[in-house]
Amino acid sequence: MPFYHTLGQIPQKRHTQFAKPATGTDSPVPSANLYYEQLFGTIGFEGMSSLLYHAHRPTMVKHVSDSVDMTPKLAVDKNMLSRKLLGFEVPPADDFLDSRTPLLLNNDLIVGLASPRQSMTDYFYKNADSDELLFVHRGAGRLRTLFGTLPFGYGDYLIIPRGVIYQIEFDQPADATSENRLLYVESHSPIYTPKRYRNQFGQLLEHSPFCERDIRRPQDLETHDETGDFLIKIKKQGSLHSLVYASHPFDVVGWDGYNYPYAFNIQNFEPITGRVHQPPPVHQTFQTDSFVVCSFVPRLFDYHPLAIPAPYNHSNIDSDEVIYYVDGDFMSRNDIKPGHITLHPGGIPHGPAPGAMERSIGKKETVEYAVMVDTFRPLMLTEQALKLDDGIYYQSWLE
Repeated sequence: MPFYHTLGQIPQKRHTQFAKPATGTDSPVPSANLYYEQLFGTIGFEGMSSLLYHAHRPTMVKHVSDSVDMTPKLAVDKNMLSRKLLGFEVPPADDFLDSRTPLLLNNDLIVGLASPRQSMTDYFYKNADSDELLFVHRGAGRLRTLFGTLPFGYGDYLIIPRGVIYQIEFDQPADATSENRLLYVESHSPIYTPKRYRNQFGQLLEHSPFCERDIRRPQDLETHDETGDFLIKIKKQGSLHSLVYASHPFDVVGWDGYNYPYAFNIQNFEPITGRVHQPPPVHQTFQTDSFVVCSFVPRLFDYHPLAIPAPYNHSNIDSDEVIYYVDGDFMSRNDIKPGHITLHPGGIPHGPAPGAMERSIGKKETVEYAVMVDTFRPLMLTEQALKLDDGIYYQSWLE
């Protein structure tokens, strides 16, 4: 994030000796009396970064196991059909990583759903390929990281920069009456807040639909001064590698900087409205070099006396549009339920479902939550996506 944060204890000057508290005995190894500094950054040494201070070297690998290929299995690589995927039909799985089901992808990102039943307790996870966006549709718990802890619940976006070591801890195991449902996006480029919302110093401006007060930063820094065998599963180049480290990955005593995980709740997005229908960019919440993420939230409708609140037909020439429906009335669509995903591919126009335009006239507001991902390059569908496809959505605009 483009603003400064710090937790725990740090030295007054970076890249200088940071002594551990005196223990009453002098170690024969001078470095054993110092904390270990780590620069955590991206884009070489030019991107956002943080400095972390570890109780142990963060480099002590004891064992490496065989890697597992995580490459999604493609079913459609050149899609020209509008599709509706029944997302809640993604089957739950006990393990967090096993539950992640990739559905749509290109060379820039992967969009998928997950329904993990259990917390991560036996291992830690790091995505070395991608920044991750996790949207919490069902469930609550804590995102535990080497930067501290982020409690999460319904409607939260969790932004996890590449390289962050983390565990997901749910409040309770999922059962027949309670389930965890997540939308996730893996981005090969960093995920930022929209540039047009920020001034030259990175501060969110007055016209931004959210501000720094809405962004929750890590708290309750965990410091585990432990040695032993600690399994970290690392995703790199599409494969999952298992490495055993000699020290606990959450051994940070303090850190500061600009690069860290954070949370933002969709309910804190303040909608921008007008006399006539506003275009999708007013809903933008995050951006990358290759796609944007938008939030649709409850809002007042347009107030021109002849306004048509439903969106006008528009052609997706330059992007594919993905909408994940969270909750509400979804005023522009017919037969849409929570957990559904629609894909409107670039190259063909789409718009409100038959009857939606007429129904919207005279209405004063809409009550809906949805997450939209607009990609700048075409999306391909996985085999899992085709199993969720209703097969008829592309015909839903016939009168």
